[in-house]
Amino acid sequence: MKKEQIEDQRFDALDYTVDGLPVADYEGCTFANCTFFSTDLSDVNFTDCVFEHCDLSMAKLKDTVFRDVKFTNCKLLGLRFDDCNSFNLSFSFDNCVLNFASFFRLNLKNTVFNTCKLEEVELVETDLSNAVFSHCDLTRAIFGNTRLNGADFRTAYNFSIDPEENSLKKARFSAQNLAGLLEKYQLVIA
Repeated sequence: MKKEQIEDQRFDALDYTVDGLPVADYEGCTFANCTFFSTDLSDVNFTDCVFEHCDLSMAKLKDTVFRDVKFTNCKLLGLRFDDCNSFNLSFSFDNCVLNFASFFRLNLKNTVFNTCKLEEVELVETDLSNAVFSHCDLTRAIFGNTRLNGADFRTAYNFSIDPEENSLKKARFSAQNLAGLLEKYQLVIA
């Protein structure tokens, strides 16, 4: 059954926690000040969409499609992005709270995280080649067998990345945040 196509619509200050968002293909749509807390977004397709000041915390993302989606000033706590449809998955995050989210085994090359809180985020076996973590808090973020080649961590902070367990070729760091690469050695850096 073909999904309804919804294009170039703006949705303002709507609460989808009770009735949910209709399963459809949303293209070029903007969602502003909307609440999706614990909403089931399974099988919904978002292409070239923008989410501004929205709360998508704990939403269900089984086979959800995100293609060229921008999240700005959004609360995205505990999202399982690894449940999404991974084909051409692409998004960017600006000033978002992504604590406890999972990006397990996803291909997120060139993804931009700008001024985001990524506390206890799972980035295990994720391809983040050339990703940008600009002014991001990565407290207790979990990296394991993660591909970080060419990633930019120059202004990121509170991260702990084991260079022996992750691929870091040409990743960029500042002299001030190198301690996050040496934490396992329990060195005192002054």
